[in-house]
Amino acid sequence: MQKISPVSWKSGLRRAALAVVALVAASPARAEPPAAYDVRIESADGAGGRETRLIFSLNACVAHQAYVLDQPPRAVLDLPEVKFLIDPSHGDPASAKRKSRRAAKPATHPAPPHELSYRFGRLSPGKSRIIVDLPGPAQFSAACAPKKDGGELTLVIKPAETAAFGAAARAGAESQEQARRDATAAIPARAPDAQRDFSKPLIVLDPGHGGVDAGTIGQGDAVEKDVVLDFAKALAGPLRASGRYRVAFTREDDAFVPLQERVRIARKLGAALFVSLHADSLSGGSQTVRGATVYTVSDRASDAEAARVAASENQADSLAGLEQQEQAGEVNDILFDLTRRETRAYSNIFARYLRERWKIAATLNKNPQRHAGFVVLKAPDVPSVLLELGYLSSNEDAVDLTSPQWREKAAAQAALAIDDFFRGRPTVATPAALTEAPRTP
Repeated sequence: MQKISPVSWKSGLRRAALAVVALVAASPARAEPPAAYDVRIESADGAGGRETRLIFSLNACVAHQAYVLDQPPRAVLDLPEVKFLIDPSHGDPASAKRKSRRAAKPATHPAPPHELSYRFGRLSPGKSRIIVDLPGPAQFSAACAPKKDGGELTLVIKPAETAAFGAAARAGAESQEQARRDATAAIPARAPDAQRDFSKPLIVLDPGHGGVDAGTIGQGDAVEKDVVLDFAKALAGPLRASGRYRVAFTREDDAFVPLQERVRIARKLGAALFVSLHADSLSGGSQTVRGATVYTVSDRASDAEAARVAASENQADSLAGLEQQEQAGEVNDILFDLTRRETRAYSNIFARYLRERWKIAATLNKNPQRHAGFVVLKAPDVPSVLLELGYLSSNEDAVDLTSPQWREKAAAQAALAIDDFFRGRPTVATPAALTEAPRTP
C-alpha cells in the first residue's frame, strides 16, 4: 500500500475543503451553512500596542457578537452556524507540539508568534462559537472583511487594563445570561423512542463534550467527542434490539450540551439509568497508562487521579464559553438524603457489574472503579456512572477506541452489564417518567 506523507495528506484535505466551499458557494439556494476552511495566527503592532490576530478564512462573511468573560479569562465570538472544515487540533498547543515532533518534514507554515489556545465549532442548531483562552486582561474585537473568494474573519486580541477588562467581562456575562433567558426552548433530549411503553426502563446515554468542545485530542488525531458519540450509538444498538429498554441520548450529533442540562434531561425523562461516556488523556506523552475506568459520584474523590478527572470534566461549560452558573444548594431534607443515598448505592452496584463485564472484551485500568464529584452524575434520583472508555494518549487504547470491531465487542459487554443491573429489579417506570415525559401528540 502506498504511504501518503503528512504534507500531501494536508494538501489533499485543503483541496477537498476548497472543493466543498466552491460547491456551497455555487448553490443558488444555499442549504448548507457558511464554511470556514482555514485559520492562521498573526502578530502585529496596533494602535494599542502589540496585538494577536486569529484569522479564519470563510466562503462568506457572517454576523458575529464579540465579548469577553472572566474566571478564567476568555474571548468569545458567537456566530450563526458555520461549518468548520478545519482540524480541531489547530487550536490545541499540546496537539500542535505532538504533531511537530512526529512530522517527517519541516512545517509548511511558520510557527505562530506564541502559543494560542482556542476552540471552534457548533454550539447548538443554528449557532456556532469561537473561544480563545486569554493569558490575562485583554481587549477583544472582531471584523469580517469581504474577499474575492469569500471573507476573512479576524479576531484581534491585545492587552488591556485590569479594571477595563473586569467591566467588559461583567457586560459579557450579563449579555450571555440575557440571551439564555430569552431562549424560548431548552435543548431537546434526543429521545425518539422515550415516549413508548413506560413499563420498560429508560437508559439515557450521554456522549460527553460535543460541538465547540472537542474534548481531548489523542494519538492518531482521535477526537474524544466523536469517539464517545460513536460508542453511544453502538451501545444503543443491542439495548434497543433486546426489546427490554427504551433509549435516549443527551446528544445524537455534534452539538454542545451544558453539564446541568444533561442531568436535567435524564431527570425530566424519568431515566432508570444514566451512562456518561468519555475518553481520558494524560499530558506529557505518557502512553503506559491505559484502560477503562468506571466513576461514580462522591463528595470526596477516591484518589488524586479521580479528582483530576472530575476537575477536567467539570470544566466543559467553561471551555465552551459559558459563564459559570451558580448551582442550587443541596436540599436539607431527610427524604431527599435517603433518596440520594439509595441512588448512589445503585450507582455503585451498576459500576461493579460494568467493571466485571468490561474486562471480558476490553482492557481495564489498574484501578478501574473510582469516585469523585462529577457534576454530570449529581442527579439525586437517577443511578449514574461515568465511563472513561480508555486513554487517547495511549497508542493501544486509541487504536481500540477508533475500531468499529472493538467498539461492537465492548458495547455488547456494556449492554450485558445493564442486563445484570436490571435483572430481578422492578421495571415499572418512576412517577417522574409518567408525569414529565413528553406525551405523544
